[in-house]
Amino acid sequence: MLPRNPIILIPSRLAATRLPGKPLADIAGTPMIVRVWRCAVAAEVGPVIVACGDRAIAEAVTAAGARAVMTDPGQPTGSDRIHEAIGRIDPDRHHDAVINVQGDLPMLDPAAIGIAVAGLADPDTDIATLAAPITDNAALHDTGVNKVVAGFTEPARPARALYFSKAIVPWGPGPYYEHIGLYAYRRAALERFVGLPRGILEQREHLEQLRALEAGMRISVSLIDPARLGVQVDTPADLARARRLLEGPQTDAGIT
Repeated sequence: MLPRNPIILIPSRLAATRLPGKPLADIAGTPMIVRVWRCAVAAEVGPVIVACGDRAIAEAVTAAGARAVMTDPGQPTGSDRIHEAIGRIDPDRHHDAVINVQGDLPMLDPAAIGIAVAGLADPDTDIATLAAPITDNAALHDTGVNKVVAGFTEPARPARALYFSKAIVPWGPGPYYEHIGLYAYRRAALERFVGLPRGILEQREHLEQLRALEAGMRISVSLIDPARLGVQVDTPADLARARRLLEGPQTDAGIT
């Protein structure tokens, strides 16, 4: 069944490996994390809070009008960070679902968040997430593009995730799908997930969602148009592209 009272949490920290400080990267005069927060608010799914691993991020988002909660800067993953945050802000468990929106999606279509939440309509689903068709051959062969295996009998309906990989899967002719790391967790599922030991396949593939599958949890995947994602900012090149798109064709701010 659909959650009655979801909340959106955006985990954010400065110590990104490939692009340190990226939450505060300026894009057309606005820190990236603030742009993501605005996208999440526009989804109108529920309250939006930024789970901050650093004081500078909290200061930036609160200056823009957002609510922030400080979390342990040593949290290993975004899932651990939002789990800590929801425990701090909602100890009485009023919110029955937690939506994890990554802080590096400054052009995310707010409607995509609603699509992820709708994936929880099946009562057997623990976690709902998103995927987009891969149409670029370079992306298909890029190990930085995570793939998801799911049998979509009807593209407009969610399918069950069977596997996630950095490799090109599955074998044989047919479509391939990029996993988009936006998650809608039932509250109990998030609590169970962060309490699980790291799985064998998770350690091998370096994909934490495999921990859930190895433990028998059900993940639902909904397809969206790649345009709804915009640019996911992982590298300086991604940041430059996001700046070009959001600042307009007449300028190119470059990396600062």
